[in-house]
Amino acid sequence: MKKILDLLTEEMGKAFEEAGYEAELGKVTVSNRPDLCEYQCNGAMAGAKKYHKAPIMIANEVAEALKKMTVFSSVEAVAPGFLNLKLSEDYLAEYLKGMRADKKYGFEPSRANEKVVIDYGGANVAKALHVGHIRSANIGESIKRILRFAGDEVIGDAHLGDWGLQMGLVICGIKERQPELVYFDDSYTGDYPEECPVTIRELEEIYPASSAKSKEDPEYKAKAMEATKKLQDGVRGYRALWKNIMKVSIGDLKKNYSSLNVDFDLWNGESSVHDRIPAMVDYMKKGGWAVMSEGALVVEVAKETDTKKVPPCMVLKSDGASLYNTTDLATIEERMEDIKPDRIVYVVDKRQELYFEQVFRAARKTKLVKEDTKLNFLGFGTMNGADGKPFKTRDGGVMRLENLINDTKAEMFEKIKEGRPVSEDEARAIADIVAISALKYGDLSNQASKDYVFDIDRFTSFEGDTGPYILYTIVRIKSILAKYAEQGGKVDEVTIGKALNEYEKALHMEIAQFAAVMDSAVNELAPHKICGYIYDVANAFNKFYHETQILGEADETRKANLIALLVLTRDILETCISLLGFEAPERM
Repeated sequence: MKKILDLLTEEMGKAFEEAGYEAELGKVTVSNRPDLCEYQCNGAMAGAKKYHKAPIMIANEVAEALKKMTVFSSVEAVAPGFLNLKLSEDYLAEYLKGMRADKKYGFEPSRANEKVVIDYGGANVAKALHVGHIRSANIGESIKRILRFAGDEVIGDAHLGDWGLQMGLVICGIKERQPELVYFDDSYTGDYPEECPVTIRELEEIYPASSAKSKEDPEYKAKAMEATKKLQDGVRGYRALWKNIMKVSIGDLKKNYSSLNVDFDLWNGESSVHDRIPAMVDYMKKGGWAVMSEGALVVEVAKETDTKKVPPCMVLKSDGASLYNTTDLATIEERMEDIKPDRIVYVVDKRQELYFEQVFRAARKTKLVKEDTKLNFLGFGTMNGADGKPFKTRDGGVMRLENLINDTKAEMFEKIKEGRPVSEDEARAIADIVAISALKYGDLSNQASKDYVFDIDRFTSFEGDTGPYILYTIVRIKSILAKYAEQGGKVDEVTIGKALNEYEKALHMEIAQFAAVMDSAVNELAPHKICGYIYDVANAFNKFYHETQILGEADETRKANLIALLVLTRDILETCISLLGFEAPERM
């Protein structure tokens, strides 16, 4: 099913041909003067020079040809040569009927389907998720859902930070607390315990304490580096302890990500590619791409066309140790061999743009990826407090993501209880759902690259451009549909009719934009486009609701037409919020 603008452009092209001009002049756009018309075409202006005619003459001829067609209810040629258009209510109703009959509501992607890997999450093992993780999780999850809706095969990878000195510090911290553990006994040959010797809360205390100590105590840091080496060299006890740490950490990460309706297909980390690094480095050396520079092994990635300095991509440090660059390149190599994606999308902090430019260039130069493989950097801005700085707790610390979610749920619970006759259990259940909408919509409604201010009062409001407002609209529609069914109406058998008032038509017009909005969100990897769209749909619906009799309509056919419109509106809104990663309750 084609986008409505494409269909209107086709019809306008026929009119230009009918009047004796080329069809390419018939491009239709949404009007920039909605007080005058709904759509417009400026093709007569473009054709004036070619056909040596005044544009108003061409416009008048095309307007005359359009009178024979049934697409537009009003066509007006306006000096110096614009065509102002209003869409036929019958044509619009037929388009909406087609949307309702299509499983994707008329959306067809404008490009071929792809196999895509999305690298998002980026959590570190043995550390609590904090507010800084929310944007990667929300944006990455939404893009995954959007691309799957478009028909792509999408694999989401958490890409955990589970290797390197960080793990050495954790192991060193555990050893300091419990030196008697069998993991540290070099003579031990038996099976290691399956249970981790520390809880997730203890792990979250151990890492910062161990890290702080290493900065003050060179001897302790040396021990942590030795523990890191033992882990990476495959010492049995250290690997066994690491596996137990991973088990506990990933279990906790899954729980926290799940609370945001975020999940991953792969829980791989830097450790996944450790064993392939030596062969990759050797390959780069033999290919002549990796060269020594100031003692380090690097791949030169600067180009003559660069307007700013792009440093070499370091593959090995001067002491032979690998870096994030190394594991990211090895991860690209692994993904190309195992998954063979057409595209890899990295959802990370925008401040890492230069780093990823180095990695991408190195991957292309060393032929780790095919020439037509897309490597996309989707950099996001920071979530800030009212002071415009990265969001902190009241005492100035970094807030745990779990606490942010719980605080939002508590705020939402109080609002649900105010003036609503619901039990405490139901209020909490509703609050939990609505709170997630507040957090996710508040985040995703901003363009990914932009910083934004986290305002819990605004995000949890039932009015304005918020998640709760969108959910309230959906619940209002569900309530009307439920009452219609209680009165004996058959929701599945109703059909959309032509709009009979300006508010109904405005809602028709907003719904009809679904395919175009989805195509834009897919091609631009832009969840905020969907947020903007559903806010417009919700506004149009609520104006229509306040100005139109629905259940009180005496004409049963007319009532059925209106109910069919509500069904489509509900389905479009619920589809969109699912793509954003949240859902609506049955009542609020």
